[in-house]
Amino acid sequence: MRSCYKGINRWIIAIVAVCLLILTVQTWADETGPSDKEAASVNGKPISRSQYERELSIFQKRTEQEGRQINDEDLATIKNRILENLIDGEVLYQQSQKEGLKVDDQAINNQIETIKKRFSDEAAYKKTLEGMDISEQEMRAQIQRGLAVNQLLETHVLQKITITEKESKKYYDSNPDLFKQPEQVKASHILIKVASDAKESEKIQARKKIETVQKKVRQGEDFGTLAKENSEGPAAQREGDLGYFSRGQMVKPFEDAAFALKVGGISGIVETQFGYHLIKVTDKKPARTLPYTEVQPMLEQHLKNEKAKTEVQSYIENLKKSAKIKRFI
Repeated sequence: MRSCYKGINRWIIAIVAVCLLILTVQTWADETGPSDKEAASVNGKPISRSQYERELSIFQKRTEQEGRQINDEDLATIKNRILENLIDGEVLYQQSQKEGLKVDDQAINNQIETIKKRFSDEAAYKKTLEGMDISEQEMRAQIQRGLAVNQLLETHVLQKITITEKESKKYYDSNPDLFKQPEQVKASHILIKVASDAKESEKIQARKKIETVQKKVRQGEDFGTLAKENSEGPAAQREGDLGYFSRGQMVKPFEDAAFALKVGGISGIVETQFGYHLIKVTDKKPARTLPYTEVQPMLEQHLKNEKAKTEVQSYIENLKKSAKIKRFI
């Protein structure tokens, strides 16, 4: 769905990225003069070069994983932005400490637990920290800084941001294409994986397996149960449920088969680059324009996000005007 509010969370979350720009805890130095170990300093507090290089390394690894390439010109811009992000974070944190803002241990513990829930187990969590070269103690320090900055921004910026119904309605009326929802299908599938370049014997074996499942479907066995027991994709845990999707979101053979089915219909064996599928369509939604009353709450959150980004950056720039900032790279 092409919608301006797609993926929007609670509006304050959009600002957390600004607050948690520092991925590693600062190592403070006693000396106030520049050294080859400093990337910058804010009011005499250094931002270490190793911290800057770590941020850059994390960005480069993420870029590689996404299969993107960065040219030299863009890389120079990115390096400058990373440095400025670190400076922004330090300026905000210093202001939070100047105002005496405190973060209790329970709030930090809650954040740690939330982070851990994103991993399958404790070992996976620790492995990720090791890969980022961050200890849990450093992680706690990051969170403490981020929460202190959140308090600062909440008090001086976020609480003051409002969006009127007039503003949200104007945006809705001015951007009709953003609220057009194309035809959607809700489907479940059973997948037997086989690589497109697999040996013929492997393809034959996978084909026999999906044919066995297909036979059970035709005999009236429950599709969801069969998906849970046999499907080799992540949706198996949800009895094969893929939710709603529109054209262009699935590989073409899968998409063509799904949109051709009636509600309740089950496809024949569909071959894609992932393997062999059986598809069951459980619902369909025709193309429509989402009404204002339906999108209003999320639209207001989206507009708050956008306004908050601008207001936070303006607040940071004002703080930087009165700060003594030195850049050494």
